[in-house]
Amino acid sequence: MDIKESVISILASNKPDVLARIAGTFSGRGFNIDSITANVTRDPRITKILITTHGDQDTIIKIEKQLNRLVDVHQVADLTSLDLPLREMLMIRMPMKGENQDKIMEIVDRYKGEVIETGAGYGVLELTGSKEDMDNALAALELLGIDDFARTGSITL
Repeated sequence: MDIKESVISILASNKPDVLARIAGTFSGRGFNIDSITANVTRDPRITKILITTHGDQDTIIKIEKQLNRLVDVHQVADLTSLDLPLREMLMIRMPMKGENQDKIMEIVDRYKGEVIETGAGYGVLELTGSKEDMDNALAALELLGIDDFARTGSITL
């Protein structure tokens, strides 16, 4: 059994409870959702949902079939094998003082991020990149004292 990360794209009706029923399809089968992003498309009646999860190919196929059975789901696609660029975004609030600030800026520059807000002794950083780059950036910044952060799930086209 070859367990790997999979990215599933879902186009569904933009209605209350649709996302909950989609998530329930995963939990009902005992599978975790690693990340989920959802937003309305250019057609306000349709939402695009991207879910990353781990499973073998048979499991992913079963999940796809279950999702396709849901009334408000219009399209399901496993994007894993398409070699598409996956991106994530991080927003991080952390203390920015003295030598700490120089080290933070080195990391921000390394990951092509930016400081989007500063206040009395703190800064809010924005970083965008691959999941691996965001994991590495978080690990490096954690050593310098992260106050809080928010992370999107993976997105792709």
